Amino acid sequence: MTTPDINPATQSSAALSSEIARRRTFAIISHPDAGKTTITEKLLLYGGAIQEAGSVTAKEGRSHTKSDWMSIEQQRGISISSSALTFEYQGRHVNLLDTPGHQDFSEDTYRTLTAADSALMVLDAARGVQAQTEKLFAVCRNRGIPILTFVNKMDRPAQDPFELLEQLEGILKITAVPLTWPIGDGPDFKGVYDLQTDQVLAFERTSGGKHRAPMQTSGLNDPKLDALVGADLAAKLREDIELIQGAMPEFEEAQFLSGELTPVFFGSAMNNFGVEHFLSNFVELAPPPGPVETNLGNRDPGAAFAGFIFKLQANMSKQHRDRTAYMRVMSGHFERGMDVTHTRTGRKLRLSQAHTLFAQDREKVEEAYPGDIVGLVNPGVFQIGDVISLDAKVALPSFPRFTPETFATISLKDVSKRKAFMKGLTQLAEEGVVQVFYPTDGARDPYLGAVGPLQFEVFQARLLEEYSVDVEVHVTSYGLVRWLAGDSDGVARFARHVEDDQGRPVMLFRSKYDLEYTAEQHPEIEFLPLPRDLTRV
Repeated sequence: MTTPDINPATQSSAALSSEIARRRTFAIISHPDAGKTTITEKLLLYGGAIQEAGSVTAKEGRSHTKSDWMSIEQQRGISISSSALTFEYQGRHVNLLDTPGHQDFSEDTYRTLTAADSALMVLDAARGVQAQTEKLFAVCRNRGIPILTFVNKMDRPAQDPFELLEQLEGILKITAVPLTWPIGDGPDFKGVYDLQTDQVLAFERTSGGKHRAPMQTSGLNDPKLDALVGADLAAKLREDIELIQGAMPEFEEAQFLSGELTPVFFGSAMNNFGVEHFLSNFVELAPPPGPVETNLGNRDPGAAFAGFIFKLQANMSKQHRDRTAYMRVMSGHFERGMDVTHTRTGRKLRLSQAHTLFAQDREKVEEAYPGDIVGLVNPGVFQIGDVISLDAKVALPSFPRFTPETFATISLKDVSKRKAFMKGLTQLAEEGVVQVFYPTDGARDPYLGAVGPLQFEVFQARLLEEYSVDVEVHVTSYGLVRWLAGDSDGVARFARHVEDDQGRPVMLFRSKYDLEYTAEQHPEIEFLPLPRDLTRV
């Protein structure tokens, strides 16, 4: 019997398609304190990536959460910087992007969402849809990202689940379809009903390791249901499910993938309840990597290799003290040591120093596929939004950039540290921790711009820990910044105030009134919220 010849190119294409199909790359979004970091840890736990979940409020002698690896994150118990974490689950390769929930770090979150194919939105069952949730949801909607919803903290007093669904539909304007339904809440929380399998997942309070919720009934008419949850809750469950099945829309995959519908799950991440069930559904529902918009049209993930930089991070590891560029593979097969083009500069690069990312931990990576996040050592070449590709002409639309809303001056406590200070200032500004504006009137120290004041605290703490530089931060009365455009002679007069890190003329204002008055006096000049070559969010 003759064995047919197999075309290596066809075989390679089939292998690439197979790897793309099993990738799931998603980000987690929420309002602060909704439990985002906790559910991140529990997903890693059930994915086998860690053996014991950390504690958000870690005390002495207890482990910290894996995703919150910075000292300041561990001290405050909040996420400050996006993290990339990877694990295998049910034959899928899952790339999880943990994002900050605090609004002062929205720019980092927004950029990270450009690397995600779907998003998990975590809601606090007692608080529902909150302000920061709305902002992050809007970014996902603008990008057409499918969203799954996990209503957390059902083991505490919660809003009526129907009211929570109404909030999703009324505030976020998205169809909400429950795939599980809670049985009670707070001390009366008994578990959830799986509308897809007609089974009850019974709730048991646990801590620490993995826990599989037992499925103890075979449907709403199972006589064991009343004994398991109590007659009153069983009656209410039957009434709720009848209403859901009679009045609510069914789950439609096409609507979900287009971002018009969100499947809703209920549980308690802190107690490991509902997380495994969600994860099993997530890997089936969430889409694999799809086409990415470029200047040459939508780039198919099966095309030749290309990736883009969506985040820069300095000093992730005390062992290495280098700068890392987070690259999302958007097409083709990445191999360590491959020769590519840095398309912004046309420079040829060999990607020999590439590693996987698991928070601040790293290992050499030999290959990666669309959807994967690869860490590249940054020798000062990469900027956020850069494309690395076999095709020298590929570029992306401008990445989101925020207009600063609060400003500060900084002064060195030890002037002998100025060289280290300038290094830290440059690297942290590259990351987007702050924006830097340089006076043109002879003053030596720059202005810092930030979306929120907590960014200044992070900047100050990281300068001290990572660069051994102690500074004082003085918040100013400025509240607005505008880039100047128009008549060059007129602009030159204002350029004496400050310049951004690219040398573009900028003016700071104390109030909207000051801006409006100045603009009225100088109609020949445009006062732009951002430079023309950057996208405003």
